[in-house]
This record gives sequence, structure tokens and C-alpha cells, in this order.
Amino acid sequence: MTHLCIPFLSEVAGLESIIFWFICGGLGVFTPLIIAGVMTLRKEGGKFTKETFVERLRFRPMSRRDWRYSLLALVVIGLLTSGIMIAMQVLFSDFNHTPSFMTLDPLSPGRYWLLLAWFPYWLLNIGGEEFFWRGVLLPRQEKTFEDKTWILHGTGWAIFHIAFGWQLLVMLLPLLYIEPYVVQKTQNTWTGVFLHGVINGPSFIAIALGII
Repeated sequence: MTHLCIPFLSEVAGLESIIFWFICGGLGVFTPLIIAGVMTLRKEGGKFTKETFVERLRFRPMSRRDWRYSLLALVVIGLLTSGIMIAMQVLFSDFNHTPSFMTLDPLSPGRYWLLLAWFPYWLLNIGGEEFFWRGVLLPRQEKTFEDKTWILHGTGWAIFHIAFGWQLLVMLLPLLYIEPYVVQKTQNTWTGVFLHGVINGPSFIAIALGII
């Protein structure tokens, strides 16, 4: 649907297609994740208190151990993702990890405002996914699947990303499995926010500025 609707809206409005992805993705994909998370917590009978935030959603202060896991995971994800990118470019001459509706030419004078349009989307992206997947869903899954939860969780998160195309999905595999492992290992959702936010944000800025 996004491959059809977003280019159509872009052509009608005369704006870059990625603007409509910011809008449709932010409001149509990531905001519903927040709503679903809130509804799940209400169904559990939980109240939105500091205790819920810390104990149920596991947004706890980062310890030195948490930082060590997060920084090591960041390096490993970066190395594995780079390796996958190089391998895919060698194997497939037409390899392109960017979906058509997310295509963005390097920013030029008069177009830097796109970064301002991207920022609210980025907050909804990271906030929505981490709140729902790591904050709400992962602790529930751990009650059933225990130590192996991160594998099931990562697979579910991968399925969630299928709509972005197989090329991007393959590129994201290190993040999709390592991040849930780190969050489960540390029992701290902030580690996921850190990994997801640091990888997602600077990557987009680098692409937008034509660095990668």
C-alpha cells in the first residue's frame, strides 16, 4: 500500500515522497503502537504511575553494566550491518536497501527543513516501537518463553519490518535480534531506546547529508 499511496500523494501535492512517509509512518504505524501498548496495559489493570514506568515497562536508570552491554552491542551491530551491506552489494549489483517511498536525495540549500519534518517522526518511531515492543510486549513474552524470548521477539520484530522490503530487512537483522537480547539481558528498556535511537537517527542524518 505504501508503495502505491505515498508516490501518488507525492505527485499530487508536488512534495518529496519521504514527507508523506514521515506523516503516514508516524501517525499510521508508530502512533498505533503507542495506543496498542496503552490498551494492553489498561487490560492488565495497570495504572500509569512511576512504578508502572519503572517496574512494568522497565524504564530504569542505566547502570554501568547496562552501558557496557549497550556500547558493545552498538559496535557489534555496526560491524555486522556493514559486513552484510558489503556482501549484498557484491552479490547483487542492483542491491538497494532503501524502499522507494523512503528515497531521499542528499539535502541541498532550501531543503534542510526536511530534518525538522523528520525529527517528530523519529521520536514517534523510536518511542512507539520501544514502548510497545520492548516495554509492553517483551516482559509478557518472557513469562512464557523465558531465556529464549529474545529469539521469538526478534523474529516478530523482523516480520513487522517485512513491509520495508527484503533488502532492508536483511540489513536490519543484527539490530532486530541483538537489541532484544540486550534488553532482556539487562532488564532495562532504556538500552533498547539507546541502541535503536543511536543507530536510526545518525544513519538517517548521514544519508540525508549524502555521507552514506
